Amino acid sequence: RAYEQRGRPSGLMFHSDQGCQYSAKRFQQRLWRYRIKQSMSRRGNCWDNAPMERLFRSLKTEWVPSLGYSNYQDAEKDISYYLMNYYNWHRPHSYNQMVAPAVAEEKLNSLSGIS
Repeated sequence: RAYEQRGRPSGLMFHSDQGCQYSAKRFQQRLWRYRIKQSMSRRGNCWDNAPMERLFRSLKTEWVPSLGYSNYQDAEKDISYYLMNYYNWHRPHSYNQMVAPAVAEEKLNSLSGIS
């Protein structure tokens, strides 16, 4: 979804841990089809994947109901909203001087002339 929503950009890298879903042949073939380079964390090194771990911690502690969702469709809709709207466009991030990631990216792109 992110690939499609960003207009199928080139030169992408997909970073993950070494989970079986990411090392599966079918997943790797999909990355290859979209010309996305794969990057995996070093085995047993939690620091390699720290940004994603932080994102999931925020999702779980700030957003997901403590008793979970009643069905898959509700979970998908709510979590998609959190990631693509709230987290990216509205949630302040201390790393970005309390600016949301997508807003910070837009500012960088306007300064660099990237559209």
